[in-house]
Amino acid sequence: MCDTFVVLPAGNPDGKMIFGKNSDREPNEAQEVVMLPAKDYPAGSEVRCTYRSIPQARHTHAVLLLKPFWMWGAEMGANEFGVVIGNEAVFTRVKMEKGDGLIGMDYLRLALERAHNADEALDVMTELLAEYGQGGNCGFTHPFYYHNSFIIADSAGGWVLETAGKEWAAEKVTGVRSISNAITIGSEWTKCSPRLVDTAVENGWCKKRGDFNFARDYSEPVYTTFSAARQRQACTTRLLRGKTGDVKVEDAFAVLRTHLPEEDVSFRPDPGLTGADVCMHAGFGPVRNSQSVGSLVAEVGPTSQTYWVTGTSAPCTGVFKPVWFAGGIPWSSEPAPTGKFDADCLWWRHEQLHRRIIRNYPGLIPLIRADQRILEAEALSAAARAAELPADLADVSAALHHKAEAAEQEWLEAVRANTADRTRFYYRMAWAGFNRQANLTLEN
Repeated sequence: MCDTFVVLPAGNPDGKMIFGKNSDREPNEAQEVVMLPAKDYPAGSEVRCTYRSIPQARHTHAVLLLKPFWMWGAEMGANEFGVVIGNEAVFTRVKMEKGDGLIGMDYLRLALERAHNADEALDVMTELLAEYGQGGNCGFTHPFYYHNSFIIADSAGGWVLETAGKEWAAEKVTGVRSISNAITIGSEWTKCSPRLVDTAVENGWCKKRGDFNFARDYSEPVYTTFSAARQRQACTTRLLRGKTGDVKVEDAFAVLRTHLPEEDVSFRPDPGLTGADVCMHAGFGPVRNSQSVGSLVAEVGPTSQTYWVTGTSAPCTGVFKPVWFAGGIPWSSEPAPTGKFDADCLWWRHEQLHRRIIRNYPGLIPLIRADQRILEAEALSAAARAAELPADLADVSAALHHKAEAAEQEWLEAVRANTADRTRFYYRMAWAGFNRQANLTLEN
């Protein structure tokens, strides 16, 4: 379960587009942050996506990708032209194709590699969708099939694209827009596939064309309901619209760290078997098996781009750090993460901290919160200076990353002193299983 939002330039004081997304996947499904250069290809080349090959473009743009380590595609990312895309799983009445096809994450990367702006990205995705449809297992340790929705944005505007098999509808974004794991476009849209309405009528999902509503007629009710998508989308929309005209990057950080209800200051991650949060914590049972494993905030203007990533799971326990296409990823020399614990990987080093904190969240999160705010305030200030003055962006990014890493090591030592697990029995059992599967021991 994921959440994605965009605030167009009129909605913030700097006149830049702000985008945010949490990627919620299995707890041990480490997310990799990669930056790939632009590249040219010979005529007739093919690209191998997650499950199948398709014709390659003659030229692909430089991209920043946040991706499950085992996939070709990505959950979220940006390209050198400031196009930013995030995807969401949606559950529809259209039969899932379970063969080896293109999955939503493939579509996202293909669009970033091939489009110069948001409008082009929408065209790339819908044209490929008409040709190839979508299908393939999107689960890490167990089969999981779904269709996809997307927010596609650049400094000039954006789109919501929602799909069901080969059918789709797209809505031009104005102001603030968020999506979650449910179709949100109803009876009005800007563009759609030629047979969107006819398919619903022919299948009996809608009585007549004049009564068509995409969200109502195409949504599969069970998965959509248990994902708590409507509540999460309402939460992110409410938080962002409450700051209309004054949305800053730090507000995007705060939204991605939200637990429901957002007014509850005594949050704990082990309340029950159902429900979901914007900052998601996995638990016991099939409904709460998702964890926020990666986070991205983008700040894009006509002439500048800054991307903020934690490089870790659980934004509530991590630190957002800036990266730039001109500066690269500070930890790119580390080995790529896998589904097993590796102390040489940033993502897994952070898990030692995160998985201790959630055992006594109300008692331990205060140990890091003040430092977290200070680090991010310093990073925001440093990023602003770097944008205004000549600077080696790689050095700025690396320095802020190393400072955050040092702080997280201090936090780890502090929480190690508190070994009590105050979570409920089934929650403890679930995380004991996740840790065992990852070969991660927290007793040291």
